[in-house]
Amino acid sequence: MSKPNKGLSFAQGKVGWPFFGSELKRQREAVALTQQQLGERVYVSGTYIGQIEAAIRKPQLDLAQRIDSELGTDGLLARMCKELIDSSPHPAYFADAAALESEALTISEYAPTLVPGLLQTEEYVRALMAPAAALILDHDMDTWARARAARAALLDGPTRPVLWVVLHEAVLRIPVGGPEVMARELEHIAELVRRGRILVQVLPFAAGAHAASSGMFAVMTFDDAPPVAYSEGQHSGQLLDIPPLVAKYQRSYDLIRAAALSPEASLALIESAAEDFAP
Repeated sequence: MSKPNKGLSFAQGKVGWPFFGSELKRQREAVALTQQQLGERVYVSGTYIGQIEAAIRKPQLDLAQRIDSELGTDGLLARMCKELIDSSPHPAYFADAAALESEALTISEYAPTLVPGLLQTEEYVRALMAPAAALILDHDMDTWARARAARAALLDGPTRPVLWVVLHEAVLRIPVGGPEVMARELEHIAELVRRGRILVQVLPFAAGAHAASSGMFAVMTFDDAPPVAYSEGQHSGQLLDIPPLVAKYQRSYDLIRAAALSPEASLALIESAAEDFAP
């Protein structure tokens, strides 16, 4: 996992990406290229370039490198992009997706084995990190735990995204951190459901094979930008914005949602699992 970076001042907080966007626009206009012309040269749409300049979207490092090559900026934009990514308390592969969560109107997520980050209690977070504790410094552990808590705070904000999660039943049965930690984690999820903060369905073991057997993924929609999908594996993740591919992820989510238990039955199963773990 990446460590927080104490580098350039523009990398702190939300001012960084707007600065990146304004610098991209300045450099693009200096060589008299339109957004469409630059987009064609770096294999994205002109609209996407405009969204980066407006700080609606954040480029991945490989795109910043291609833009540098086309604009002749000697790696400037790539260095800025890397600094901004490294300044995130999240792993580098997840930094872009984490930033987009706060901008999303809706988040639809499927979790096959572990509670999604937005729903994790601090105890659950630390239990997940415990097996690798020998490789993690204490201050890094605290940083990552606080980062997860900050993500979860999105659900209490006045402009919080609508979060709809499908949990495989395995999520309810794997005793991360032991029975007491799991009991509190599942009760936390149940309480969020009862308060109307989130929508949760459980995909039961009885459902058998399903449309998302390849692993965790999420689809995010936005008010002023196209939807994106994010998929994650062990120590890696991928943010996807190719419309046909995002549409496939959405269809997969719709299929597993249709195969899952109703929200009411799902809540009952979560509450029952919490009671099973309770001392």
